[in-house]
Amino acid sequence: MIYLDFEKPLAEIEGKAEELRALARGQSGMDMSKEAEALDRKAETALRDLYKNLSAWQKCQVARHPDRPHCRSYVEALFTEYTPLAGDRAFADDHAVLGGIARFNDRPVVVIGHEKGHDTKSRIEHNFGMARPEGYRKAIRLMDLADRFRLPVITLVDTPGAYPGKGAEERGQSEAIARSTEKCLSIGVPLISVVIGEGGSGGAVAFATANRVAMLEHSVYSVISPEGCASILWKDAEKMREAAEALRLTAQDLQKLGIVDRIVKEPVGGAQRAPSETVGAVGKAIEAMLAELTDKKPAALIRDRRQKFLDMGSKGLAA
Repeated sequence: MIYLDFEKPLAEIEGKAEELRALARGQSGMDMSKEAEALDRKAETALRDLYKNLSAWQKCQVARHPDRPHCRSYVEALFTEYTPLAGDRAFADDHAVLGGIARFNDRPVVVIGHEKGHDTKSRIEHNFGMARPEGYRKAIRLMDLADRFRLPVITLVDTPGAYPGKGAEERGQSEAIARSTEKCLSIGVPLISVVIGEGGSGGAVAFATANRVAMLEHSVYSVISPEGCASILWKDAEKMREAAEALRLTAQDLQKLGIVDRIVKEPVGGAQRAPSETVGAVGKAIEAMLAELTDKKPAALIRDRRQKFLDMGSKGLAA
């Protein structure tokens, strides 16, 4: 178990419970089950108290937790007959973006998502979920395919932002993001997006300009990272806590502003403590959102999607 900074009190309690169990295993005849169970109950209470009222910065930490389920976990659990498609037919295949044709509840769909990786090797392979231009051009290719064959598109957003490297800029990073966003607005099929971790800047918007946008309870979605915002505003990245509050990047804030349509509840302690339960909850949310859009005609889907983003923010401003 990897513990976050604010979870240190919980780590101590759970650590002591595990020590008691290890001691009992090492010395036959010693029964410490009651003491261990008492510590388990104390840990459960501490966990609930910690996650009852997380700050914006703490939610950022939870959203970045390395043990949260990533795109591949959702694809493997929720979709069948998944056939990945690779490359943008222009430069290369970007491993930060996964995508292909699959079945969701036996219905053909196109699924696209950012993949961060689960260990050092896979994180390097997937560039920590930071897509290059070819990743967004691959997504455009997949959305064109979906539009041609009338397949709903489901996107899973989990990225700190688009990769800002020199090569990416030379190959037209901003143009690729803009065209991916434009493609989201123009396809005549249902487009559903779920922010499963971080939704960072234009790199997330390029996948999340959808008819329905959902967020996991402890995920975040913002124009810039708290550290980046603090560096610009205060010339001090250590002011990230203040920046996180000012950015209003939590799912709860964004729902009030009308930016997201649905919050998917996470297990107590975050998605990392019960990945299968979280994946199942996301699957139910996707099913419900897809049902809302199934009978809409292409023109209505495009019109409603465009209007949704034109109206964005007005709900919060009016309040």
